[in-house]
Amino acid sequence: MKRDVLVEALQQTHRSGGKPSLRPSDFMNDMAWRLDRLEGQLQRLSELVRDHAEDMDRLVRIVAEDRNVIRRQLLRKHHEKVRVRKHLRDTVSKTELTG
Repeated sequence: MKRDVLVEALQQTHRSGGKPSLRPSDFMNDMAWRLDRLEGQLQRLSELVRDHAEDMDRLVRIVAEDRNVIRRQLLRKHHEKVRVRKHLRDTVSKTELTG
C-alpha cells in the first residue's frame, strides 16, 4: 500500500519535472531500488533505536544497583558510628557512676 502511494507520488513528480531522463521501466526499477533501500535503512534505524533503548535500560539498572550498594554502605557506616557513640556514652556514664 505505502509502496504504491510512494511510487505514484514519485511518478507524478517525475512527470511534472519536464523531460524524463529514464525510460518508464528504468524509472520504475530505479524507484523500486530506492524504495527497497529506504525501507532497509528504516529497518536498520529501528534496530539501532531499539538497541539504544535496551542499552539505556541496562545503564539505568546498573546505576540503580550502584546507588543501592552505595546507600547500603553508607547506612552500614552510619549504624557503626551510632553503635560507637552509644558504646562511648554507656562507658562514660558507667565511669561517672562508679567514679
